[in-house]
Amino acid sequence: MNEIIFFGSNEDPKLIKNEPKEITKPIQFKFENENENENEKQIKQISTGDFATIFLFKNGKAIEYLGYSNQNPSKIQIENIQKVTVGGHNEAILTKEGNVFAKGYDINPKHPDKFINISSLLENPKEFINISSLIEDKNDRIIQDVVSGDSSIYLLTSNQNAYGIGLNDYGQLGFDPKKLKKTEKPILMMKNVSKIFSGNAPYSVFLLNSNQELFVCGYNYYEQLGLGESIKEKKIQKLTKIQNIPKGKIIDIQCGWFHSIMLIEEEEENENSKRKLYSCGRYYFNGLGKNKDTYEFTELKSSLFENDDILDFSVGRQHTLILTTKGKLIVFGDNKGSQLGTGDTKSQLIPIQIELSKLRFNENISNYHVSCGYKKSFLYYSPFLSPFSNLEEDLIKLFRRKEFCNISFKTKNGEIIEAHKLILKYRLNQIQNQIEKLQEIISNKSIKESNQIFEMIYSNRIINPILYSEIKEIINSNEKIEETMKRIYLNENEKDFIIERKEKQYKFPKLILIMRSELYRGMFLSVTKDKSNKVTDYSELSNKSFQIFEYWIYSNQIKEGIQITQEMINEIQNGIDYFQLNQTNPNLFDLLINKFNNQN
Repeated sequence: MNEIIFFGSNEDPKLIKNEPKEITKPIQFKFENENENENEKQIKQISTGDFATIFLFKNGKAIEYLGYSNQNPSKIQIENIQKVTVGGHNEAILTKEGNVFAKGYDINPKHPDKFINISSLLENPKEFINISSLIEDKNDRIIQDVVSGDSSIYLLTSNQNAYGIGLNDYGQLGFDPKKLKKTEKPILMMKNVSKIFSGNAPYSVFLLNSNQELFVCGYNYYEQLGLGESIKEKKIQKLTKIQNIPKGKIIDIQCGWFHSIMLIEEEEENENSKRKLYSCGRYYFNGLGKNKDTYEFTELKSSLFENDDILDFSVGRQHTLILTTKGKLIVFGDNKGSQLGTGDTKSQLIPIQIELSKLRFNENISNYHVSCGYKKSFLYYSPFLSPFSNLEEDLIKLFRRKEFCNISFKTKNGEIIEAHKLILKYRLNQIQNQIEKLQEIISNKSIKESNQIFEMIYSNRIINPILYSEIKEIINSNEKIEETMKRIYLNENEKDFIIERKEKQYKFPKLILIMRSELYRGMFLSVTKDKSNKVTDYSELSNKSFQIFEYWIYSNQIKEGIQITQEMINEIQNGIDYFQLNQTNPNLFDLLINKFNNQN
């Protein structure tokens, strides 16, 4: 599926040839040669900056639209790409193997083909080079994350060390610009870092450590670093701790030229979580979402967020996009390039909602994301953006709940971490007792490293390459979560949820229902306490229809030997709506129609 909505400046680079320079309302974006390699056009991520836009596809390949270039678009000759990030004057690419390739450049409009290496980041700015290999400590060259700033690039290694490379003219690498103007090799900025945040076009960076302490350095001309009005320094030349940050878990921070926005996840009394946005900076440059300056991170409030939650957000140079869980697209900020999608070029100081009348959200709204550039905005469908899929995140969240954690491991510091015994049973190799080997590994790890190990086991994804190398021999890495769920179904004792209809009860494991049904996902993941024998009554399906429904939940196939009728199709269609099924491809309704047509 290739669903991309675009609006804003249609030049530098020219993204859509047959459209005007400014696209004032959201339109469907289509690649050139759309019919070519259609199976490769499933979007994973879009990153856009001042002069470049990169589209990353599910298959790990990417194409680049580069400003003032006669070669748009062009394929990036790097395989197994995990993430792309575009800054004002650079691009960086993270591969699944943990390498980072980057290039830095400026564009001279008078000489469209001439690249000027203003940051001296690379020897040949036309080519990507491996900057992770330039880290002096050879044991610190496996990269976990990469973030582009305007003229600097930040690397987070698997050892939780943060490095910076590029310009340091505003102190954005955490050093005095008089002593260090730039660096052509990654330089260590801070240890014990869990996340790095920067943005589309800032000269600043935020670093979060494992204790949820937030540090910042760089460009502070408009107090957009959240340090408070009392901090008058325009260049923060060393990493400085922010004292007053909102309560909750920091999910993301993105920076514009004159403002910064933070996404916080707050725990509520019923153990549900609520996401809130906080912003700081100067309002009269737009993008802040408020009609007054604010120099500390303060909550961004709007009636548009009431009875809704923040799904995703993105910050451009001077504008911001927000997508909510109910499918609202909310915008504010500068609109000189029509990047707000309002149909005109009028800027907006406070949040407004724009219409998406032609867009029908496919599958789950949580698979949609937003991305902002200088004067560009994208809304796109991608179930592959985060390190875990939404399903895997929910499963990990569920596995950590006490009623499902039934085997304990002790870390090197004596902390107890609980794991889901049933999942370990199917995710570890069965040749010998791998539980004991896993316990031995955990006994030498910190609580943070142990959590990463279990996330890799649960999700079958490499979160930390160094830790993975230690556990790969004991993991049954060919088995995916969904296959595990099907195997769990085969054990009658492990079915723990009852759907009662008429006089018969059907037992389902909660995990498989979470995978397939939004109704049960919400039920199981939002309540404070779950009883293993909850009963729901659904009597609208006939026995044969329910057999089809039950078989499809586990196998994604139609059970053989059942004659399909129009009445059954109607019944099952109602069941799909009732259970809010997460349809896969091919979906249940299409399978039924095909089988019905073949019978006749």
